[in-house]
Amino acid sequence: MINRECGVFQTTYRGDMALYPVPLAKASYGLLLLVLLALPLAADSHKMAIINLIGLASVGAIGLNILTGYTGQVSLGHGAFMMVGSYTAAILSARYGMPFWIGLPAGGAVAAAVGAFFGIPSLRIKGLYLAIATLAAQFIIEWCINHITWIGGGAQSSIYVPTPTFFGWEINNEYRRYFLVLPVCVLAYVAAQNLVRSRVGRAFIAIRDRDVAAEIIGVDIFKYKLLSFAVSSFYAGVAGALWTYYLKIANYEHFILSTSISYLAMIIIGGLGSVLGSVFGAVFITLLPIVLVYVVEGIARLFGFTYFTIADFLANLRLIIYGGLIILFLAIEPEGLYRMWGSIKRYFRLWPFSY
Repeated sequence: MINRECGVFQTTYRGDMALYPVPLAKASYGLLLLVLLALPLAADSHKMAIINLIGLASVGAIGLNILTGYTGQVSLGHGAFMMVGSYTAAILSARYGMPFWIGLPAGGAVAAAVGAFFGIPSLRIKGLYLAIATLAAQFIIEWCINHITWIGGGAQSSIYVPTPTFFGWEINNEYRRYFLVLPVCVLAYVAAQNLVRSRVGRAFIAIRDRDVAAEIIGVDIFKYKLLSFAVSSFYAGVAGALWTYYLKIANYEHFILSTSISYLAMIIIGGLGSVLGSVFGAVFITLLPIVLVYVVEGIARLFGFTYFTIADFLANLRLIIYGGLIILFLAIEPEGLYRMWGSIKRYFRLWPFSY
C-alpha cells in the first residue's frame, strides 16, 4: 500500500480485495469495537437489555437480507427458520445437557437444512409465488412444533433451558448476556460482509439482477438459490438459538408470522442488499416500539388517560407505522437508511465542495 496526497493506492490484489483497504476505515471500525466493549461501563441494565435486543435482531436481519436483498428471493418464513434453531438448541441443552456453544451452531445447521428443503420450489417459482411458498413453511413448521410431542414437549409447546454457562461463569444478567450476544453479532456481520464480496456473493447478486442472464454465463441457478436459502436459514437458526439462551425458553409464539414481517420491515427500511443496512433496520425497528411507548404515554398523561385506555391504540399504531414506513421507504428511498447514511458520509467527505 502506498499513501499519496490524493488518496490510497494498492499495489497487490490481496490489498485491493481487503475488507477494509483504507487505513481510516480500519481505525474507525477498531474504535467502534472499543466503544462496544466499553458499553457495559456506561449503560444501566435497562439500556443493556435494549442493546441486546438490537444485537439479536441484527443477526436474523443479516440472514434475511442475504436471501431477499442479495439474491432477490422473497421470504415470509424467516420466523419459522428461527423457530427451528430455537427448538434445536433447546432440545440439545434441556434434554441432552449440551452447552450453548454447541447449541448455537447446531440450531443454525438444522435450520439451514430445513431452509434448503423449503427453498427447492425456488427453482420453478419466484416473486409473490415464492413468498407464498415460504409462508406455507411458516405454517407447516409451526404445526409440527405444536403437534409433534417429541419436539414441543406437550400442549404448551415450550421448553425451558438452563442458564447458559461458560467455564463455570453463569450468563444470568444483561451485562453478561451482552458478551454472549456481541461476539455472535460481530462474527455474523463480518462473515456476511466477506460472503457478499466473494464468488458466491457475486452469484447471488447476478441471480437477483437477471437470473436468465446469470444462467447463460454459467451460474448454477438452482445450486446458488438453495445455498442462499441455507445460509439465510443458518443465520435465522443461530438467531433463534440465541433468543432461546437469552430468554431461557423456547416458545413458538416468539417466532410467529408477525416476526417474519418485522424482519422483512427491518431489511426494507435498513436497505435491501446491504449488510450494514440490516443493522440499521434492526436498530430502527427495535427502538420504534420503545419510543412509541414513551411518546404515547406522555401524550396520555397530558390528556389524563390511563395506560390501559391507550394499550390497544398503541399496538395498532405500531402496525400502522410499520406499514407506513415500508411504503415511504419503497417510494422515496428504496435503498433505505443505508443509502441515507452513505449520502451523509459523502456530504462531509466533499464539503465544502458540493460538486
